[in-house]
Amino acid sequence: MRDVLRGIRAEHPQPVKRAEALQLQALEACITGLQGQATSPVAAECLRACRDQALILLGFWRAFRSDDLCQLRVEHITVQPGASLEIFLASGKTDRDHQGRTVVVPALKRLCPVTAYQAWLAASGLKQGPVFRAIDRWGHLGAEGLNANSVSRLLRMAFARNGLDGEGYSGHSLRRGFATWANRNEWGAKALMDYVGWQDVQSAMRYIDTTAPFGDWRR
Repeated sequence: MRDVLRGIRAEHPQPVKRAEALQLQALEACITGLQGQATSPVAAECLRACRDQALILLGFWRAFRSDDLCQLRVEHITVQPGASLEIFLASGKTDRDHQGRTVVVPALKRLCPVTAYQAWLAASGLKQGPVFRAIDRWGHLGAEGLNANSVSRLLRMAFARNGLDGEGYSGHSLRRGFATWANRNEWGAKALMDYVGWQDVQSAMRYIDTTAPFGDWRR
């Protein structure tokens, strides 16, 4: 079957469909809107804004996959206020030994994932269990974690609630957005691969938008 599919791809090559990378300017516009909604007296609106801020900023700055975000658990995250989050990730896509791994998310001067996570814990009152959950119209939290397939919809809705166009985004937009940002900020390939957890260069290049250095010749 693999040989047949490989033959079909060779006979009918198609460009790989990729999620649109979330750019920093668009990220900042969305988060600014969510920060305003987080002060709403309506419980559901406030909680949804706090949750979405934490989900989007963690997903972007740690280049998480949707399933990584949905598997996060409160008891597996250690907060160092003003410094970092230390997160244990359960077995993932590339973890063949099923040992899990621990990653660190740094605190930042702006668009800070640590501050957003702390705000979500304070608003939700969560002490254990899944970090990211469904929220009903009355502001009640679900008992189970979000489904990975819902991350794309939540991201687009977060943009739509703030009058922004997010139709081209999916859960992978967070991962691609960070990779593109890191590449433009001169991260080396090895540093980027180590941080994100890619095992080979080809995997990394699928997520990076490169710009050839034409300098002053570019229109």
